[in-house]
Amino acid sequence: MAEPNQPEDVNPPPTAPVPETGVTANPPVPTAVTSTPPPKPPAPAKPAAVLAQEPSRRNFLASTAVGVGGTFFGSWFATAWTTFSLSMLGLTLGTVRFMFPNVLSEPPSTFKAGDASSYEENKVDDKFKEIGAWVVRHKDERGRDIIYALSTTCTHLGCTPNWLEGEKKFKCPCHGSGFKISGVNFEGPAPRPLERYAIRRTEDGQILVDKSRKFQKELGQWDDPDSYILL
Repeated sequence: MAEPNQPEDVNPPPTAPVPETGVTANPPVPTAVTSTPPPKPPAPAKPAAVLAQEPSRRNFLASTAVGVGGTFFGSWFATAWTTFSLSMLGLTLGTVRFMFPNVLSEPPSTFKAGDASSYEENKVDDKFKEIGAWVVRHKDERGRDIIYALSTTCTHLGCTPNWLEGEKKFKCPCHGSGFKISGVNFEGPAPRPLERYAIRRTEDGQILVDKSRKFQKELGQWDDPDSYILL
């Protein structure tokens, strides 16, 4: 028989531990949970070097201005240097040309015109026209049979007349000046006769014409024995 008014033991007696048998208790059944997805992880921070390489607008404008300025300055400098170089080259070439002038190939001042016996009377031999002379056999005002050499330069404006055998005259195609077989002018604007060249016979009987010496009729120089060969 229990004792009256004895307090009850509120602490339950300890239970013996349940040995592990390798079987786990049934896991809790997952229940559908509607929740917001987790936020994306933040992007990794860029290195300081990369941030330094990204130009700001101010840096971009500054670099653009510097590039344009450099291009403009480079273009101006290149143009100036090219102009200076070409100027110096032209000056150098001009100096060299002045120091070494061009020597023009001119026909010789003297030439042989063959044997005197090969010339016919009252005939003009124009085979030497290319070198500036006609060799003529004709009688002079005194009736002497002579050979002389006439210049092919018109005394008007320096054109080259042509010998017209049918008309027995030299005719200038430029302004119509006419000269007789003797070289005396008689028509057109030519103010004076054609000039003669010095002429003589060599030791071997050849005719030698010297264009470096000229004789003018209006000055009385056609009477000079060096202006003709007497046959």
